[in-house]
Amino acid sequence: MNLDRTAASSAARTVLSKVPEVTIFFWIIKILATTIGETAADYLATNLGFGLTGTTWVMAGLLAVVLVFQFRAPRYVPVIYWLVVVVLSIVGTLVTDNLTDKYNVALETTTVIFAVALAATFTAWYLVERTLSIHSIYTPRREAFYWLAILFTFALGTASGDLIAERYDVGYWKAALLFGGCIALITIAWRYFHLNPILAFWMAYILTRPLGASIGDYLSQPKADGGLGLGTTTTSLIFLAAIAIVVAYLTKTKKDQIAMTVPAEESSVRS
Repeated sequence: MNLDRTAASSAARTVLSKVPEVTIFFWIIKILATTIGETAADYLATNLGFGLTGTTWVMAGLLAVVLVFQFRAPRYVPVIYWLVVVVLSIVGTLVTDNLTDKYNVALETTTVIFAVALAATFTAWYLVERTLSIHSIYTPRREAFYWLAILFTFALGTASGDLIAERYDVGYWKAALLFGGCIALITIAWRYFHLNPILAFWMAYILTRPLGASIGDYLSQPKADGGLGLGTTTTSLIFLAAIAIVVAYLTKTKKDQIAMTVPAEESSVRS
């Protein structure tokens, strides 16, 4: 009997996920981060002096650095994880802005391109790992798929959000209401009509990007352009402070850490 227990314990191991549990705090920080992605990208491209393309390369370099820390961390660390999300949000915005503003690629085209790229990422992820669940992110390969998918959600969200708010002239606050309403419908479908939770998560995740961008633009853009005129600096600082407060709370309480039991051979895979 003791040998059976030993074999059972060696066949399974408890590991900590590299990503947070999906709680209300997750969605709060996600929307705050996407708002910063919009306003900080505008601020940096205007004030760093590198131009749009140069700023994109600088931020891509910073993203590579923070991703190194994220991949080396043995578990989810709120400060590192959310720093990656914020920088990814900025990079995703800059990539889309480069294609639109510098190379004159239509927003309709970039929306399709990033939608196809995201679909290809999900397809490859599922074919290799047989799951798209964020509750299974405990190996570097799954984490690589996860971050690549998130990069494309930011780029797609930027393109589609700008397309609806600006090109179709819906306006910033109306666009925010539109995207917020879509997220509410997804939540209702998941809670009451048995929408697949993984599908619901990724649909909502994609939509938080244009939601946050619309909020950021509404707060930062001049009143003549339909905004409140707070400016990109003030808006970015407000939302960064809000993220810092929530991340500090999660670091202290550990309310969003995920522990799971997996086969020992899986928990030891590092590629």
